[in-house]
Amino acid sequence: MYPSRFKYESPNTVEEAIKLLDAGKGEAKILAGGQSLVPMLKLRFAFPEQVVDINNIPGLDYIRFDADGTLHIGALVRHEHLEKSLEISKRQPTIAAAAPLVADPIVRTRGTFVGSVCHADPQGDWAATMIALNGSIIVQGPKGKRTIAMKDFVLGPYANSMNYNEIAIEAVIPAPQGVARGGYLKLERRVGDFATASVAVALDMKGDVVVGAGFALAGVGGKTIDANEAASALLGQKLTEATIAKAAAIVAAKAEPRTDHRGSAEYKRHIVETFVKRILVANSTQKVA
Repeated sequence: MYPSRFKYESPNTVEEAIKLLDAGKGEAKILAGGQSLVPMLKLRFAFPEQVVDINNIPGLDYIRFDADGTLHIGALVRHEHLEKSLEISKRQPTIAAAAPLVADPIVRTRGTFVGSVCHADPQGDWAATMIALNGSIIVQGPKGKRTIAMKDFVLGPYANSMNYNEIAIEAVIPAPQGVARGGYLKLERRVGDFATASVAVALDMKGDVVVGAGFALAGVGGKTIDANEAASALLGQKLTEATIAKAAAIVAAKAEPRTDHRGSAEYKRHIVETFVKRILVANSTQKVA
């Protein structure tokens, strides 16, 4: 199917893009990687009057660590940039684990990290990763910039808290107090398929003691699920069989799976609990059964 007619604009600055969005009064859409928007246009699930292509705006394709370890990811950073980044693999293991599991290799060459987060797909890998890492999104509009914490950013399926005349220009992940550890696991029937269940775990470790933790889920509910409540089972503790089991049970209880052709609700909840245990065991310095 062909998309509905729309006006195409390709601004050269963020300010120009914002003016176009503001003039569009909610009838304009941003095009970054296009891996979500273009299929929706072709299926006529989305029919904006105007598409604003930000790919010609310079300076938005950066991956930058501050001196304290805070990570900044620009709006035009592609999935594959994160997948291939040596700095990410060394310093942000949760992102490094998720990057090669996003969609398929073709999508990863064009799709963007920030665009995926903004799409707020309940199956989305990056929104779950950002929630687990206690990240935030920097948006810019006619009134300037503002920061939105990820816990407040995803409102529901395919809905975020940006205004129609704002652009997400950067994702920010705070620096760990100690050493960043964690992981990401995803069960899918084949590469590129919707996930049966996905689990993001972020740990902040000082020695073998957990000083910070985050958990989030994708594919097991109507939106990305914040399961950070489970951090209470680990903070100030070592990763032992008991603390791991307690945290995994709390995360699994937060899942909201539905029975479908990918499996029963009970099966999906079991996958979540198993994945949390696997990630935590892999990051434990002690022998855990």
